[in-house]
Amino acid sequence: MSHDFPTRISFARAQEIVQAVALAHPVDVERKPLSRALGRVLAQDVVAEIALPGFDNSAMDGFALRSADGDAPRRLVGEQFAGRSGDFSLAAGECLRITTGAALPAGADAVVMKENARIEGDTVVPAQAARAGQHVRRRAEDVAVGDTVLRAGVVLDASKLSLAAALGHHDLPVRRRPTVAVFTTGDELRAPGQPLAPGEIYDSNRVLLQTLLIAEGYEPVAWPVLPDDPDAMAGALKDAAFSFDLVLTCGGVSAGEKDFLPAFLQREGQVHFWKVLMRPGMPVLFGRLGEAHFLGLPGNPVSVLATFLTLARPLLDTLQGRAQPRPRLRARLSADVSKSHDRLEFLRGVLACDDEGRLQVTPNPADGSHRLRAAAQSNALVVLAEGAGHWPAGTLMDVLPYAGLDAGR
Repeated sequence: MSHDFPTRISFARAQEIVQAVALAHPVDVERKPLSRALGRVLAQDVVAEIALPGFDNSAMDGFALRSADGDAPRRLVGEQFAGRSGDFSLAAGECLRITTGAALPAGADAVVMKENARIEGDTVVPAQAARAGQHVRRRAEDVAVGDTVLRAGVVLDASKLSLAAALGHHDLPVRRRPTVAVFTTGDELRAPGQPLAPGEIYDSNRVLLQTLLIAEGYEPVAWPVLPDDPDAMAGALKDAAFSFDLVLTCGGVSAGEKDFLPAFLQREGQVHFWKVLMRPGMPVLFGRLGEAHFLGLPGNPVSVLATFLTLARPLLDTLQGRAQPRPRLRARLSADVSKSHDRLEFLRGVLACDDEGRLQVTPNPADGSHRLRAAAQSNALVVLAEGAGHWPAGTLMDVLPYAGLDAGR
């Protein structure tokens, strides 16, 4: 098999290519009501058209008054509730009963909590003098008209959506979720629950890829298993390439007799790279097929996990214009780690916080890319830099959790 595209590129170079390709093909913008925008990427800046708060108001239930009157008794002249703005104006020696959120009457510049005042008939006696501004929320102290409160590229979480609602937005422009077709490959695969013949295995990668995508808020479509037949494989993949933003496969990307995907993509589409100097996951394949991005992950389950987290997830993030980087975590090794090869390695490990609030990661000694149990016992990938090396216990390491801290459901 001959190829005229670069192979065995560095992991950093692979990341650069993935980002450049995704930036050149952003997904469309659509408007979504706030109730359906959780986890979506904002497509345009949000600029405040109203102030927050929109008027001076009380931060407490109590009595609105003039601080200049000190601790002298005040005559109670009325009441002001949230949602009702009476036309009150306080003169010297007067006060007004007020509830939290109610507009501050003209002339008042402070609020005394009701627990700190005594009522004697129609007179209110403060326990002590109030200072100007006490328990008062000033107009625009949170947001002023014209403020850019949300930037394009942020992932919309509950607090950001609440802010948009407070500013009167019913919906927001967001990037469409990329559509993803998921394929597993190989005559040896059977669906869980079916009987196995000698030499057959259950298709765990289908569940792995689907649930990784669902956890990030996508709705993947899993196609039937691709047989080890180049014509049948080509037909299914080309059909998917004209209906989805991303065709995601696992298996069939190495250099074996039944690994047809590199030659197929070179013939029918465009190859950006094949084989990355990483472990696990070296034979990962990235390119373009029809209208879709094509990402072929290796077949070993730990390779699927590592290449999804490090290449597929960033691809999907960038397609949506996500400007927020994924949270970068660093943790100290709880045991020594060594490697003799030159590739960047992603080692499974358990990330946890100790009693003093420090992150620690315990590496899993089972490092084979077929060791699915080791992956299931872990919750993060420990990044071992390129080149042979030894990292003693206590070394501060970059760590990539399986589940993003802002997964965006």
